[in-house]
Amino acid sequence: MNNFLPNQNQRINPDPHVSFLTGSLSLGMPIAKRKKSSKKELIIKKASAMFREKGFPTSSMRDLAEEIGLEAASLYNHIQSKSEILQEIISRTADECLEHLESLYEENTTSVAKIESLIRFHVRMMLNRFDDYYVMTNEWIHLREPHLSNFTGKRRYYVQKMESIIEAGLEDKTMNPGMPYTAMLTILAAVRGLEFWHRSAKKISPQVMEDNMVTHLINGLKK
Repeated sequence: MNNFLPNQNQRINPDPHVSFLTGSLSLGMPIAKRKKSSKKELIIKKASAMFREKGFPTSSMRDLAEEIGLEAASLYNHIQSKSEILQEIISRTADECLEHLESLYEENTTSVAKIESLIRFHVRMMLNRFDDYYVMTNEWIHLREPHLSNFTGKRRYYVQKMESIIEAGLEDKTMNPGMPYTAMLTILAAVRGLEFWHRSAKKISPQVMEDNMVTHLINGLKK
């Protein structure tokens, strides 16, 4: 399944934590370096949209250069390859998911509240960061090693931690009886369905979609 869901035969990467690649630019950074970094961010943003619309295999560096308004050869002053762009998009997005999940373990809240926070996080990613989230959940199979194994390890780690939150809710009887794995799959699959919201002509605001998703998914879990 081409998404942020686990393949039961894949092993866990023993070190799934990779620091975020994104961050604010230092005011002390030389102007030329800041401009180069900004151009790289533009390239990644445009590439993310292109990979979503056309798919990674059929997107080319020449197409990307035309979209940005650069000579194809000039792209290599900022990025080494199309594969490097894909790796960076997916790594950044996966790291954001992991960072949010791990932050929940430091919060003194109920399992239901933690799951609601996860649902809202993924819904917001799908609504507001559609290109990046879509690329992560659909184009990851085109990653090259060692990045492919690194990503699948992070993904397996993520869903196991998510299942453990649901298990805790079952143990303290704040959630309805059921399989944590099934609940986890249902949540993440429902979030992916928001792709139809992007393609729909219906005028439903992101906040209304988020609140309705939370209501339907949480009501199916909590007692």
